[in-house]
Amino acid sequence: MEFRYLGNSGLKISEITYGNWLTHGSQVGNDVATQCVRAALDEGISTFDTADVYANTAAETVLGEALKGERRESLEIFTKVYWPTGPGGKNDTGLSRKHIMESINGSLQRLQTDYVDLYQAHRYDVETPLEETMQAFADIVRQGKALYIGVSEWTADQIRAGVELSRELGFQLISSQPQYSMLWRVIEDEVVPTSRELGVSQIVWSPIAQGVLTGKYKPGQAPPEGSRATDTKGGADMISRFMRDEVLSAVQDLEPVAKDCGLTMAQLAIAWVLQNDNVAAALVGASRPEQVADNVKAAGVKLDADVMERIDAALGDVVVRDPAKTLEGMPKTRVV
Repeated sequence: MEFRYLGNSGLKISEITYGNWLTHGSQVGNDVATQCVRAALDEGISTFDTADVYANTAAETVLGEALKGERRESLEIFTKVYWPTGPGGKNDTGLSRKHIMESINGSLQRLQTDYVDLYQAHRYDVETPLEETMQAFADIVRQGKALYIGVSEWTADQIRAGVELSRELGFQLISSQPQYSMLWRVIEDEVVPTSRELGVSQIVWSPIAQGVLTGKYKPGQAPPEGSRATDTKGGADMISRFMRDEVLSAVQDLEPVAKDCGLTMAQLAIAWVLQNDNVAAALVGASRPEQVADNVKAAGVKLDADVMERIDAALGDVVVRDPAKTLEGMPKTRVV
């Protein structure tokens, strides 16, 4: 395992970070989830990412149990706030001071820890003044409940405004957590340059495009039974944007590239996002312990320029690059 600094801070995190979105508390049983976390620890992963909304708080509980007994100082634990949790009442969502202050307490209890290393705004809240949100984050940092603050799926302008306020309030906003993969590159034109300027790193989710970049989905064929594309609990919806024959055909052309590099297609996809110097970590989940060991082999891999060019040539026009997609995907009102 290799480690990278997160933003303009002294915090180092494992460049392969274990995330439990769509798995813990929903897709896999708690015993398998614990096995996956133990496998991550065995492979040198020290950084774990979750969110209160995952499985409506159950994912945090599972992660807290799985990490029980580990030396807290050797771990970096991340969670998030924004989406509705609990019964879904009028204040059980968003980035209001009330929801943030109550949510951090709930997350700490479920994770069985006194603090999280990184507390992230899971989306931008268009209905709450940014000043209110940033003041709440500042107070959480001063209370010692979070060491650093991050955001997820914010535009470049929103990141800039957030960083400016964080500096005025005396805390560090050091990370952005966007979707990023060979197929989804919408952060490259605006978010990444702005983040570099401001000392913000990317912690990218879905580097394997929800499994599409493994090559297991074939054009013209039904998805494998038990795969994410058949998951009616949310996985199928998320992956649907990539389940087009032209995308799946282009992905198949990556197989010889991966083979020439001595990598699986999944490892190639993870290594690809880590070539971006603004990426501090790739978030990787697992439904089986052996997947963790396989994905970790992407750590430290350096891809030559000709490999990067072959990847671009193989994928061609199926790559999504429009930076407006970040704003388009943002909730237009606070979700209840």
